[in-house]
Amino acid sequence: MASEESDEIRRAAWLGLIALTQVLPPVLDSHASRDSASTHYEYFVLSRLAEAPGRRMRLSALAAATSASASRLSHVIKRLEARGLVERVPCEEDGRATNAVLTPRGAELVAGAAPGHLELIRERILGALTSDQVRDLAEISAALIDTIDPARRPSDVCESVVRSAGSQIA
Repeated sequence: MASEESDEIRRAAWLGLIALTQVLPPVLDSHASRDSASTHYEYFVLSRLAEAPGRRMRLSALAAATSASASRLSHVIKRLEARGLVERVPCEEDGRATNAVLTPRGAELVAGAAPGHLELIRERILGALTSDQVRDLAEISAALIDTIDPARRPSDVCESVVRSAGSQIA
């Protein structure tokens, strides 16, 4: 009986995770497009650049920081460049590499969208959880990322977002 109950809990956890991966992206995308005329991934790229020293990152580091392939990031950077939000510039330390640099217009977009983004995280996502559940979610996310992608931890990707949203939950 205990094994059947355990299996049922695992099944419910798995199906819940799958459901979350299906319903969360459209919520994030619709909010991002409303606030910043971009997808959530584009906003995530821009916000990572906004947090980087000099508002610049090597494209390879930016791809890793946003869990994207080089190809996906290249397409996104092209769209962001067309909108005047980022520029590609040669890397000063290594002429073979290219940096993405957030433009003043891109920084303005991130600054304008950030409060709404954090509000969404606080109210619709983390706000639905107790403080203990938020801690559990952080531990669960770290464990899953560590297994799936051991080279990175969730905090490497979005530490400031988690810190900002988490500090305003209670």
